[in-house]
Amino acid sequence: MKKRDAILQAATYFFSRKGFKDTSMAELSKATGAAEGTIFYHFKNKQEIFLTILRNLRDEILPEFEKYEAEKHVRTGLDLVEESISFYLYMASIKEDLFSILHQRYPYELAEENPECRELLESIYEAFVDIFENAIRKGQQDGSIGPWHTRKSAMILFAMVDSMVRFRMYNLYDIASLYNEMIGAGRRMLENRDVPVWRTSDADGIYTPEGVG
Repeated sequence: MKKRDAILQAATYFFSRKGFKDTSMAELSKATGAAEGTIFYHFKNKQEIFLTILRNLRDEILPEFEKYEAEKHVRTGLDLVEESISFYLYMASIKEDLFSILHQRYPYELAEENPECRELLESIYEAFVDIFENAIRKGQQDGSIGPWHTRKSAMILFAMVDSMVRFRMYNLYDIASLYNEMIGAGRRMLENRDVPVWRTSDADGIYTPEGVG
């Protein structure tokens, strides 16, 4: 692993557990085996390390979703909404340290005085909301989702899923036990009431209307 990547990895680990303010450059130096001078060669200060971590997360979201989506076979936009929910939970699982940082207070304190941090946070959340919005728009085009306001619906859906991630991170609730109810709530919120909503049978892959069988 390149020294710069090792520094970012160690910083992500410590920031997620101790917070930005309580993580010292000396700790990063000890964890990576890099002299503090080497760290400052790659990053001018600790804040730049933090912003680089946010920038990398932003740049990874869309490629990760495209890779995730390519492995799925969805029939309707409503099905894609379900996969989008699963994707967010998947990302929160494989990038737990990064999501822990996002859910801390410091990034938003920094955003009040640092325009770049604010822009990064906005672009990260917009990327996730865009995924939900695109799924909703697809569902409206194929008739599986009603004529709701796409952006507002996407933001509500995102807020619901993100709150579940926060519950898990702070060990407040086992969100796995709520997964089916969360998916059901999302579908009921968005589905087109004027046409049958289709689902896939787990047994044989045959699509049947909700409430039938």
